[in-house]
Amino acid sequence: MKYIIKILFIAIIILISVGYYFKNSEDHSTGDVLVGIGILVSSFILMPIFIYHRWKNKKVKDYMLTEENLKKMRDYEANKERNN
Repeated sequence: MKYIIKILFIAIIILISVGYYFKNSEDHSTGDVLVGIGILVSSFILMPIFIYHRWKNKKVKDYMLTEENLKKMRDYEANKERNN
């Protein structure tokens, strides 16, 4: 999965770069299409794959502000202040 994300990212960067090259030369419409496709692929394909890769096998509850997590944060801050 990690390699797919890297390859897709490099391909998107190349696609956008080629699009800007075409925009700076005489063919503006082709450049606009290539840049647009690169942006759409990055937002609708690369980003969901990346988010899935980073969040798989993790508990969402650990990242939510529940009473238990708030208590842990308060205890951590209290211990930090006592040690200083």
